[in-house]
Amino acid sequence: MKRLIEFFIKYPVGVDTLLIGTFFFGWISYNALNTTFFPLVESRNITVTAVYPGASPEEMEEGVVNKIEQNLKGLTGVEQYTSTSAENSAVINVEVIKGYDTDLVLEDVKNAVEGVPSFPTGMEPIRVAKRENLTLAMSMALSGEGVDLISLKQEARRIERELRLVDGISKISLGGFPDEEIEIALDKSTLRKYNLSLTQIATALRTTNLDITGGTIKGTQEEMLIRSRNKQYDAEALQNVVVYTRPSGETLRLKDVGTVRNRWADAPTRAQFNGIPSVELIVNNTDEEDLLQTCAFLRSYVADYNATNSNMQIDVIRDFSVTLDQRKDLLFENGLLGFFLVLLLLTLFLNWRLAFWVAIGIPVSFAGMFILATQFGITINVISLFGMIVVIGILVDDGIVIAENIYAHFEKGKPLMRAALEGTLEVIPSVVSAVLTTIIAFSSFFFLAGRPGDFFSEMAFIVVATLAVSLVEGLLFLPTHLSHAKLQRNEKMNPVQRIATGALFKVRDRYYAPFLKWSLNNKLVTIAFFFAIMLVTFGAIGGGIIRTQFFPFIERDNLDISLDMPAGTNDEVTLKWINHIEEAVWRVNEQYKAEREDGLDVVVAVQKNIGPLTSKARLNVNLLDSETRLTPSFLIQNDIRKATGEIPGADNLSFGGAQAFGKPISISLVSYDLEELKAAKEILKSKLKSMDALTDVIDNDQKGIREVTLELTDKARYLGLTPGSIMTQVRESFFGAQVQRLQRGEDEVKVWVRLAEEDRKKLWDLEELLITTAQGSVPLRELATYTIERGTVNINHLDGQREFRVESDLASPNGSAPALLAQIQSDILPQIFAQYPSVDARYEGQQKESQKTQDSSKTVMPLILFLIILTITFTFRSLVQTIVIMLLIPLSMTGVAWGHWLHGMPMSILSFLGVVALIGIIVNDSLVLVSKYNLNVKNGEPVYEAIYNAGLSRFRAIFLTTVTTIAGLAPLIFETSFQAQFLIPMAVSIAYGIGFATLLTLVVLPSLMALVNDSRVNLKHFWTGVRPTRESVEPAIKEMAGEAYFNELKKTEDHE
Repeated sequence: MKRLIEFFIKYPVGVDTLLIGTFFFGWISYNALNTTFFPLVESRNITVTAVYPGASPEEMEEGVVNKIEQNLKGLTGVEQYTSTSAENSAVINVEVIKGYDTDLVLEDVKNAVEGVPSFPTGMEPIRVAKRENLTLAMSMALSGEGVDLISLKQEARRIERELRLVDGISKISLGGFPDEEIEIALDKSTLRKYNLSLTQIATALRTTNLDITGGTIKGTQEEMLIRSRNKQYDAEALQNVVVYTRPSGETLRLKDVGTVRNRWADAPTRAQFNGIPSVELIVNNTDEEDLLQTCAFLRSYVADYNATNSNMQIDVIRDFSVTLDQRKDLLFENGLLGFFLVLLLLTLFLNWRLAFWVAIGIPVSFAGMFILATQFGITINVISLFGMIVVIGILVDDGIVIAENIYAHFEKGKPLMRAALEGTLEVIPSVVSAVLTTIIAFSSFFFLAGRPGDFFSEMAFIVVATLAVSLVEGLLFLPTHLSHAKLQRNEKMNPVQRIATGALFKVRDRYYAPFLKWSLNNKLVTIAFFFAIMLVTFGAIGGGIIRTQFFPFIERDNLDISLDMPAGTNDEVTLKWINHIEEAVWRVNEQYKAEREDGLDVVVAVQKNIGPLTSKARLNVNLLDSETRLTPSFLIQNDIRKATGEIPGADNLSFGGAQAFGKPISISLVSYDLEELKAAKEILKSKLKSMDALTDVIDNDQKGIREVTLELTDKARYLGLTPGSIMTQVRESFFGAQVQRLQRGEDEVKVWVRLAEEDRKKLWDLEELLITTAQGSVPLRELATYTIERGTVNINHLDGQREFRVESDLASPNGSAPALLAQIQSDILPQIFAQYPSVDARYEGQQKESQKTQDSSKTVMPLILFLIILTITFTFRSLVQTIVIMLLIPLSMTGVAWGHWLHGMPMSILSFLGVVALIGIIVNDSLVLVSKYNLNVKNGEPVYEAIYNAGLSRFRAIFLTTVTTIAGLAPLIFETSFQAQFLIPMAVSIAYGIGFATLLTLVVLPSLMALVNDSRVNLKHFWTGVRPTRESVEPAIKEMAGEAYFNELKKTEDHE
């Protein structure tokens, strides 16, 4: 290493060439980086989809889901599987354990599905696929005053085709309308008149409306195909299909027995944008597509479209590039401000040339990181940008230590080149160890389970890569530049520098020096005091004074409001209540608008969706941009909730929306006993509703629509009928028989044959339905009795057991989810378990992710801690000194915790990120001081004097790393923008943690070192009976004996 540094100092043009090359390729790499909203994470979800038209949830569960789940048990690599059985379909989601090959597990799941002996007749082929990673780029609404839905859909299809031709846009979906279908609605009286059945009509259509090949005619000159082309794709053309011809020659066509029409499916799926019917266009990005480029093109396309179309227009509902751009702006603004603050502080306390070359390490390190990022598939996203902001605060620490030590050697009278070489070599062990410990600490995120591990591993790469480049820059580039920086020893300071430097040395000599002496003389009191503060802090955390939660509230520019009415509710009733909520939204908007000086609407637009069931509706409320709005979204959300009031009969009403790691409170009750499970769920839900700290308590057990259950009579059995034969005819009449599927453009249109709607509206129609038997047609009322009761909408499973999930949001974003969950676990759940022993609880949402992270950290963190200890021990060659340094980490939590309390925010996983960064900074400062202490002891200074002088000589370097770190993060801590709220917990952890840790490093660490020395002396005195000198028990002195031996041996060998 010495020769490499010497080479660059001698030939600085080499460093300049590398510097220019780093900037050049860094800029190219930055522009080549893809942008996504979240990091690219391999999909670990496998979806099994089964469609069985007309089947009930119970039929789907019994005939499909149970069979597949039985085969999924014990599959290697499967973390858990969940399923939802609903009307007509079922979906099973298989989660793969991190580290397993999803494609291999996918093959195992396919084999498990194929291993099921049989599925119900009439079920569509089961689809098994790995869920594709898609990032929502932009959602838009196409609407027009007085334009019908079919015209909107056709125009949306045209837009879709145009956008698909654009490079970088491949995933476009449309919403806001049901499927198109062709219905042959048969008249019951006409069927009776001609003695026809639905099956005959369906068979006639199926065998008539088709294109078919009849072989070939092989002539002597050419070959010709025989074809029949009779397939029609429109209702009007199908009207003339012949279904029956009498011997007399009379022809009966479809139009003679019923109405043939194009229609929307029964699903009430509809969308409105600001009260006008609309079609939603959703553009997603794949992992290979660029979010910012996609959204920029779409904004331009929308502007051009609206400028050239008067009857229809496109409105942007959500644009995810806005948040990403705001995060990039935040990084640039705070990074630039932090850079100049660091430059200013270093100029004040050192030298402006020194300050410039230290600060230049920031862009150099980022440029090098961008080069590495392109090679490892990293993207620019909200998490990687978060990592860049994290690393700004710790980036220049190694550079400050090196530069300050070079300057100290230079001030002692050494030539600049020699000072640069020796000053760098002296601190290489401590600097390398400090950077390595930070890198090791951040590497823990690569091995954490759960979504935090997926998300923050990319942030960890950014930090690790940037610090690695900064280490190279600090050891090679910085000494070279400083050795040719034209520094002057007694350079005249300007008045500001003189005041700043004088104040620094005044603090050191007048306040710190005597306090350090007192601490060394009263080391037990000093150490006990700081440990007592740490215990008080942990008590404050445990007692809820300092709040904790897994993931903090994140400001957003939209609100999702979901309404679930009882199943079977008429869509007009559901529409009435969702309109009631929309009116409340606009009333709240008027209140806020009246209070604003600029008179702007805080609600920009409202997207309304009805469906897919008649009982379900949703509002997507777009808010004014957060940086303009200046009102937290949760306050607007609470006001809308109050303005809405109670919705009579609503099963679920939620004003929250999707969150990064799920709901803060999410409890899954599981059991094989359905009755106990239902009762337990009702008790839990009512208890949660009674807690003031929770709001929007919902569950996934929605009451089903009323069902007519048929029971065969003796007459039916006498006639040889079975439940299957009767229900087949009932199904064809009321649900319909799917005759064909026609591909009409991009749409697959189903052709249904069923009774006309007026013939299946009343129970009487069911009773009078004629059932075909061997003895003729018999009314259903003679063949079956019926009962009416509520059915089920969905049947949910978790790892094969029936599951009811109860979820809730926090009433206040400052609430503590862990504390509330602990209260639920201690006060509510034990009573439920005692009353219903078959019921068990599983924790989902944020608690599940938190637990996965905690469980994996029990394995990862000890290993990381061991590697950090190993690194420091290798540097000092003393395990005891390493342990002394490591003790400062838990002690520094005092500053972290009370910093959060001071800012009124809970500690969260984002705070933990700051603690990880803090570890490296603490180790860095400690290594600097302990290294100097060991050097002083080797130079013959008494132990206490060596400790005292090490504190004084390293005061400036430690002070500068602290103030520059805090200065780099200060703009972020005091940033008022909503985007910054996501980052402030991390900044608070580092800034307050390092501020307190500086006191620990300068005061507690020397006291601990003195206490360790006393302990060594007393222990050796006790063991040998001879009291040794303080110096003789120090590792540095023991090392000197070994070094002296080998130096003497080398001299002897050289002499010979």
